[in-house]
Amino acid sequence: MITSSQYLQDQLLSQFPYRPLSFPCFTWGERPVFPRKLFPRNAVKNKCLGIHFDSTTCRRNACGRARIRSQVSGELTEVEEQKQKQKQKQGPLVNRAYPFHEIEPKWQEYWEKNKTFRTPDEIDTSKPKFYVLDMFPYPSGAGLHVGHPLGYTATDILARFKRMQGFNVLHPMGWDAFGLPAEQYAIETGTHPKITTLRNINRFRTQLKSLGFSYDWDREISTVEPEYYKWTQWIFLQLFKRGLAYQAEVPVNWCPALGTVLANEEVIDGVSERGGHPVIRKPMRQWMLKITEYADRLLEDLDDLEWPESVKEMQRNWIGRSEGAELKFRVVVGDRMERNLELTVFTTRPDTIFGATYLVVAPEHPLLSAFVSEAQHGDVEEYKDVASRKSDLERTELQKEKTGVFSGSFAINPANGEAIPIWVADYVLGSYGTGAIMAVPAHDMRDHEFALKYDIPIHWVVTPDGESSPDSKVAYSGEGIIINSSDLTSGLDITGLPSSEAASSVTEWAEKTGNGKKKVNYKLRDWLFARQRYWGEPIPIVFFDETGESVPLSETDLPLLLPELEDFTPTGTGEPPLSKAEAWVRIRDQSSGKIGRRETSTMPQWAGSCWYYLRFMDPKNSKDIVSKEKEMYWSPVDVYVGGAEHAVLHLLYSRFWHKVLYDIGVVSTKEPFKCVINQGIILGEVQYTAYRDADGNYVSAEAADSLGEYTQEVVTEEKVTKSGEFFVLKDNPNVRLTARAYKMSKSRGNVVNPDDVVSVYGADSLRLYEMFMGPFRDSKTWSTSGIEGVHRFLARTWRLLIGSPSTSGTFKGGTVATDAEPSLEQLRSLHKCIAKVTEEIEGTRFNTGISAMMEFINAAYKWEKLPRPVAEAFVLLLAPYAPHMAEELWSRLGHSDSLAYVNFPKANPDYLKESAITLPVQINGKTRGTIQVEEGCTEEDAFILASKDEKLSKYLDGKSIKKRIFVPGKILNVISDRQNIKVGAQ
Repeated sequence: MITSSQYLQDQLLSQFPYRPLSFPCFTWGERPVFPRKLFPRNAVKNKCLGIHFDSTTCRRNACGRARIRSQVSGELTEVEEQKQKQKQKQGPLVNRAYPFHEIEPKWQEYWEKNKTFRTPDEIDTSKPKFYVLDMFPYPSGAGLHVGHPLGYTATDILARFKRMQGFNVLHPMGWDAFGLPAEQYAIETGTHPKITTLRNINRFRTQLKSLGFSYDWDREISTVEPEYYKWTQWIFLQLFKRGLAYQAEVPVNWCPALGTVLANEEVIDGVSERGGHPVIRKPMRQWMLKITEYADRLLEDLDDLEWPESVKEMQRNWIGRSEGAELKFRVVVGDRMERNLELTVFTTRPDTIFGATYLVVAPEHPLLSAFVSEAQHGDVEEYKDVASRKSDLERTELQKEKTGVFSGSFAINPANGEAIPIWVADYVLGSYGTGAIMAVPAHDMRDHEFALKYDIPIHWVVTPDGESSPDSKVAYSGEGIIINSSDLTSGLDITGLPSSEAASSVTEWAEKTGNGKKKVNYKLRDWLFARQRYWGEPIPIVFFDETGESVPLSETDLPLLLPELEDFTPTGTGEPPLSKAEAWVRIRDQSSGKIGRRETSTMPQWAGSCWYYLRFMDPKNSKDIVSKEKEMYWSPVDVYVGGAEHAVLHLLYSRFWHKVLYDIGVVSTKEPFKCVINQGIILGEVQYTAYRDADGNYVSAEAADSLGEYTQEVVTEEKVTKSGEFFVLKDNPNVRLTARAYKMSKSRGNVVNPDDVVSVYGADSLRLYEMFMGPFRDSKTWSTSGIEGVHRFLARTWRLLIGSPSTSGTFKGGTVATDAEPSLEQLRSLHKCIAKVTEEIEGTRFNTGISAMMEFINAAYKWEKLPRPVAEAFVLLLAPYAPHMAEELWSRLGHSDSLAYVNFPKANPDYLKESAITLPVQINGKTRGTIQVEEGCTEEDAFILASKDEKLSKYLDGKSIKKRIFVPGKILNVISDRQNIKVGAQ
């Protein structure tokens, strides 16, 4: 017997069957009470059902989960209280749209128990391979937010798809776990970084498993494990032995508060990116890797990669290859006495040498102190101190105001013998070229701005056509015809030559006269490869006291273990924390008896992530970094997915190490990653902001800037509506708001935890929604309400195959699929879906693949029966996207094994042909509409279809048909008389 409460729930389920939540129903007298927010406003047409909606019983938190509190008066009995506690333990009530809370843990347990996605060590190498890899995640304490699974879901779809196509698939996961964030957190809390790192890894792993990703967890690696960083140290030794790792005194970004050297990219506006601590520039002896040795190869090999063109262009710009000349200028010190001192400058425009009216040297130039005049010494030292607090990025920013100070000395232009002033300015970097430039203000924008500010002469030496007068207000930086460029004394005359020819002439003249030479230069600098921190890989080098020589550890002594330290805080002196481990630092050489000292700096976080893709191929190998056989089979990585923020440094460093390993015979390919894909960013939910004037009145957003004083307030979505192109207040449509989505961050409070989403909608819904939000490579805005759409799609899929739930909200076992033969219409619909989904997965257009499946489900709901072959094929199509549901449906269709390795459906081209045509229908010679007919349709079939057509039938009903004119595939013309005589089909 069905109770009234059950009946009412069934009535609501029939009208709104896809709500993701259970129905919390409270009794108020004899009437069941439902929270209004579970149903749309238009649902309140239910007075006939005797339903009362209580709008106060439901509240939603940020992730959209309904939190229900009862308004029923009176106390619960002890039995009721126990029942309620039991239900809370069990989670939400039944009547979910489909039982994802049962399905997903079941199949995750099955996959783990059966090691479904394990890639065996011994595989059939005659089969094609597919190595798909996510960029190594850093396991932070915050865990995942919903932006992280975007790339992981995409690679998982590809991995599952390729397995079903018969490929050997390598799809691993690991952790880039060394680095500054973990150590800084450890310093702040007093917890050892290893403890927090392992705890964070465990949380990440649990979250990833809850989303059903098909990783081979037997290959899991972490950069903090000695078995792994043994080989990171081994690679360093290979670099050292080949002269590619060396020590040098270099200006670095030193952060006293963090106690370490920072990369340029880790310094923003003079402070550290992490913590906002002041950063200064100071010279320190550091380990460097000679990546510049590979600059040309890194540049040339980009052309053959299937990478985004934007990423390749960023790497080209970072390498910054430029051809030009080095020219020598003799220095004249402040007393106008010529000294035995020369400044060498690098220029890409030697054709403009006659336009050089001053030189600029970087504040850190090594010769600066040798030629600064006594009168200018104080100003120069003060300027150097200010410049030392800026990052290279700040100093070279084109928009910033140019600053500088006169050195008090001059240089002789070798082309014309003129003495020109030497300035010190921070827009020139000591790390680029020679750290000095010849400034040509007429033909360089930065030089022009500087010359105008400091009243330095401007000489024009290039015009676009050799005739037009230059505009003195702007610099002309293009090529053209050389003017005003000849000198009898030097013997150089390039007036009238095109720029390219003049540049060659100047370079040849400089080489003949000893004033310079041809030079290829790079923006790329050698890689600073040391951090004065504890939490990193120890560098396997020993310095002997007597000779000071640096000696590598024997490879048999690897790994050099990171010693346990209770005090791992920065020393504050520049000495790394490892210097406190005195027993570890001091070492006696067993063969010679010499006393030595270990290197106490550690490797940067980039080190471990440079080569992990190789270790995944052979993670348990203790004898080699990777076996030759496995490397030759799996290399290169076929698809590598990650954020665009790694476009330069990580990818460039990995390519550099890979090329070194290629040169020494460890790897068989020149490049590590065949195809790189950058996923977009998922932004937080749209935030609506309203503005109030000084009196507290709302004002429109466009008027706020004109107010002298105003305040901002965040407005909830319920109070907002859209009016045309703008968002406005519902209660006051004249007040326009600003609507903006921000990157997810704890400080903004807009982080959405995937755990919360999974608990309400299920992992398959989250996976499907992230792929459906838009093109994979584009940035997208998270919307909790948007996930309900894909959740409804999954619910419809479930009910199509399983049937409607019982009155208690449960679903029967098995499916409603029949053994009937599929119709032609069903086969066409299915194979059209197969073709589209296959094409879109291969093109990583996952959102349109989902759309194709939605269209199929819409069509299938119109069928009277669901043939088993059609149902099974569709479940296989769904499997890469929503694997938990697909596995459950496959099982209920009668299969005992997982579908993970079942062949992915292939579209039959015979069913993809469009056989339907549109046939115009005329009544008494006048076109009244069209009908869809099959090719080869007969006149009789066409007339019957026209008679049944809603629009055409009104012209035929009650009419006597005199004649029919039918041209197959072209037209049907029906001639009727004018008398009102009812007839049937003729």
